[in-house]
Amino acid sequence: MTLELAAAKGQRMTQPAQSAHSPLSIRGLTVSYGQKPAVFSVDMTVPPGAMTAIIGPNGAGKSTLLKAALGIVKPLSGRVEVFGTPLAAQRSRVAYVPQRASIDWDFPARVIDVVLMGLYRQLGLLGRLRASHKAQAMDCLERVGMADFSERQIGQLSGGQQQRVFLARALAQDADLYLLDEPFAGVDAATEKAIIAVLKSLREDGKTVVAVHHDLATVRDYFDHVFLINTTRIAEGPVDEAFTAETLQAAYGGRLATAQVDQLARALG
Repeated sequence: MTLELAAAKGQRMTQPAQSAHSPLSIRGLTVSYGQKPAVFSVDMTVPPGAMTAIIGPNGAGKSTLLKAALGIVKPLSGRVEVFGTPLAAQRSRVAYVPQRASIDWDFPARVIDVVLMGLYRQLGLLGRLRASHKAQAMDCLERVGMADFSERQIGQLSGGQQQRVFLARALAQDADLYLLDEPFAGVDAATEKAIIAVLKSLREDGKTVVAVHHDLATVRDYFDHVFLINTTRIAEGPVDEAFTAETLQAAYGGRLATAQVDQLARALG
């Protein structure tokens, strides 16, 4: 399938929602690594107060889309707006949890120090750390079940524990939009349960959550809204409308492996 045909097919499947009040609106975003586009002319409109999953096969551009939206990766073209204005004007309202694989876990920092990094906008570069700031950080660690590890070096934790700490750092920012890049990758079942409980509590508080996600079997249980991508936008919309056998086949094609077909059967069953 050519990029142009895939884009047209995606537009027929579901149309983007109105973007005027969207926490994250992307229009015509293209990102290229060398000669090959990683993301091609993508439109995306994230609904407020919902949990949105970005799904697609490996190499589909999921993480690239998130990084380009945040300005971490420079796009060739396109426009990104956060709450109706350019990102630069709204950074204080956005929190980001990167992939664990992208973090230097040898950096000598305690758990509490990592979470306090989430308060840098309150503190400023030369701000004085107060007892109230540490109390805020400890409260965030409590929410993810990591308060007892506050003095531990971050590199001494398990993968699941590290992921919880970085979620606590995002919570410390008290953002309105939370962007997470594969938050459940490589974590144990207890950590996954803890993370999804926190994300759902954010939604209940009126926050918006967007997560790159790879487990098709849990999409319906975890998310309200989906965005399917394979370099270009395939489909987006409420889970009941956009997460279908047709849209998944369009996104994954022949790469929808047997295990993923089994996941899909359970998810759609």
